Amino acid sequence: MAEARAPARPVEFGSRRTLVERRPDGARVLRAPEALGDYALPLTRYLAQWARQAPGRVFLAQRDAARRWRTMTYAEVHTAVLRLAQALIDRGLSPERPIAILSGNDIEHALLALAAMHVGVPYASISQPYSLVSTDFGKLKYILGQFGPALAFCANGARFATAIAAAVPPSCELVVSESAPPGRAATAFSALLARAPTEAVERAFERVGPDTIAKLLFTSGSTGMPKGVINTQRMLCANQQMIVQTLPLFAATPPVVVDWLPWSHTFGGNHNFGIVLRNGGSFYINDGAPTPALFERTVENLRDVAPTVHFDVPRAYDLLVGHLRRDATLRRNFFSRLQLLFYAGAALPQHLREALDGLAIETCGQRIAMITSFGATETAPYSLVVNWDRDHAANLGLPAPGLEFKLAPVGDKFEARVRGPNVMPGYWRQPELSRAAFDEEGFYRMGDALRFADPADPQAGLVFDGRIAEDFKLSTGTWGTVGTL
Repeated sequence: MAEARAPARPVEFGSRRTLVERRPDGARVLRAPEALGDYALPLTRYLAQWARQAPGRVFLAQRDAARRWRTMTYAEVHTAVLRLAQALIDRGLSPERPIAILSGNDIEHALLALAAMHVGVPYASISQPYSLVSTDFGKLKYILGQFGPALAFCANGARFATAIAAAVPPSCELVVSESAPPGRAATAFSALLARAPTEAVERAFERVGPDTIAKLLFTSGSTGMPKGVINTQRMLCANQQMIVQTLPLFAATPPVVVDWLPWSHTFGGNHNFGIVLRNGGSFYINDGAPTPALFERTVENLRDVAPTVHFDVPRAYDLLVGHLRRDATLRRNFFSRLQLLFYAGAALPQHLREALDGLAIETCGQRIAMITSFGATETAPYSLVVNWDRDHAANLGLPAPGLEFKLAPVGDKFEARVRGPNVMPGYWRQPELSRAAFDEEGFYRMGDALRFADPADPQAGLVFDGRIAEDFKLSTGTWGTVGTL
């Protein structure tokens, strides 16, 4: 097609080479020839860095009730995080007394998560449907029972009142931004900000090391109850270094992101939020979602804020294409400074890639490079990346620096397995599941089958070849479990 041959807006990519070890048992082990560079630890060290270097730059923004943007600069976020960190220390929170966050993306959620990481207190952002959609709260009860939080936060206590009554034990301190639930004592979030930081915050920060648990992400997997994936500081920080080496544009230009993807998921909470923090960018919290009822909010936000990179799932791109075709103002603003389109969570239909190419050419005379990566909650998530401008949407790319990517023969397919600093140490308090997740060499078994896009040229990348198990993903990134259905 003419659109596919049109030039793309220039963007800086890293190396795309890979080395392949061919083993006698038929396995292939792929490694990037480039070593992983040094990276700062812990992740909140970047917050302090940008508070010094760009104190007045907007870090976090969200719509208020009047649909105006409420913003916080790096300096303001840093100050708030130190105050919250002191409040967590005052409460004796620790790896044995962690934090659960029940509500979705907002500024207070981000501040509390950053404060917890800053002083080595594990936290878990829990998927909102477990509280707001479920009627028996079975998964929420299971997660809180496994995790054992000493503090639980939600933005609006009244909205979560039924879930709190069912699943949050009275011994767990409840913190809300507004509207304490009826019949339940709650601490105002503003009260946590009232305590000035002491030297205890700096001492706790200096004790945070590479193996310190930063967070837990609960993933349902293919069957059964959610598993708590341990995310260490090493995982998060190494992953961000992998990203910046393969996609140096993020370090060259502080990214501006308008993003809805939930922080209870590794795509939104680790990958996207981490890219903005690591590189001193601005994160505009998109209160929309890829549903007919909520996507108009996404459109409103993208009319207001021109992103430099756009992250999304295929279903959202499908909705976005229709609006871009109909709305010239949205189209001009969206493409005005866009450097990169990025999708993950599921395969992107080729017709959407071609439609976005055509709209970009019509609007700004150039295509926008569109890429993807491949990973899992257990890999923090970055493992493979397409860091080149390719024509077809199906390619998953090549291994990032610092990790080993094994294609292990399983029947007539090759299972993807990963070993590296971005891989989890195991599941929270589930030693048997943890052992079963790794092979005899310590590679994490991803369960996905991959193959070379071109068997004669490994540099051409890898493509998806089904699941080793029977499960599948919808275009929203949601798993469908064949056995359950």
